[in-house]
Amino acid sequence: MTVPGYLAVDSGGSGLRVAVGVPGRPPTASGETREPVRTGARGIDPDHLLAQLLPLARALTEQAGVDELSAAVVGAAGFASLGDALRAELPGAFVRELGARSVALAADAVTAYVGALGPRPGAVVAAGTGLIALGTDLTGWRRADGWGHLLGDCGGGAWIGRAGLEAALRAHDGRDGGSTALLAAAEGQFGPVRELPGRLYPRPDRPAMLASFAPRVAERAPHDPVAASILRAAARNMAESAAAVCPASGAPEVAFTGGLLKLGDPLLVPLREQVAERLPHARAVPAEGDPLHGCVRIATELAAGRLALPGEKTLLHVVPAKGD
Repeated sequence: MTVPGYLAVDSGGSGLRVAVGVPGRPPTASGETREPVRTGARGIDPDHLLAQLLPLARALTEQAGVDELSAAVVGAAGFASLGDALRAELPGAFVRELGARSVALAADAVTAYVGALGPRPGAVVAAGTGLIALGTDLTGWRRADGWGHLLGDCGGGAWIGRAGLEAALRAHDGRDGGSTALLAAAEGQFGPVRELPGRLYPRPDRPAMLASFAPRVAERAPHDPVAASILRAAARNMAESAAAVCPASGAPEVAFTGGLLKLGDPLLVPLREQVAERLPHARAVPAEGDPLHGCVRIATELAAGRLALPGEKTLLHVVPAKGD
């Protein structure tokens, strides 16, 4: 008896997370790689992704006892703007190398959305080092922010960390708006702040380095008004992005997901206040799962032929089985 299954892949900044299972059930086999997929002149490199994924996918399908793949789903960071080569090459490779019947490629914002809310109308803000909001009424997608640490990601970890370090440098200089508490925290983490530009600017991982200071801002917030004001501003930005993408009618749900939520009450208390003020018609709910959970959900719905999410080339690209 043939056992059909799904392949779910979350491709992010730390590598691939992969799950295999039978539709309607949790994954029965999972694994990961520790090397992020390269980005080059063609955008996200499909050859590099496949070189990492195919051996792991074959081992996991065997481990899970899956004979054929009804659906394969990949959620990838950067897919919206850098996914042309993936769209051109991955579906055919999955059919050829893994025998997948249906394939879906998605932006990580979509898989974060589906992991948090499932296929329901609403808005999800994914907040980690960066920040992006995605909303849908199930007829189309709306996106806000996600423009990177130089142009946006307002309220994300790098944004909070940069604001905290600016306040530290203001205190160092004796300018208004400075925080001696954040100055002490910055020097405890990075050394003398006058050396900070030389440490920060040449690094390719500047957003992560900035975001690493966000927990220090949260730690000082209960006793430092400058740190508290930074987190209130972050909460306002997060709620603004949610409001920009949330359906204006009906009974949408709003969820927040990502590592930034670990900052706790100094961020979450003002965030709840902002959401209640800006989205009185929406219901705030906890996120049900993460982006890999979202990939699994999409794969299950795709395998059953009932995927209700709107397709859009740069956000959710679906290649159904022939004859579907």
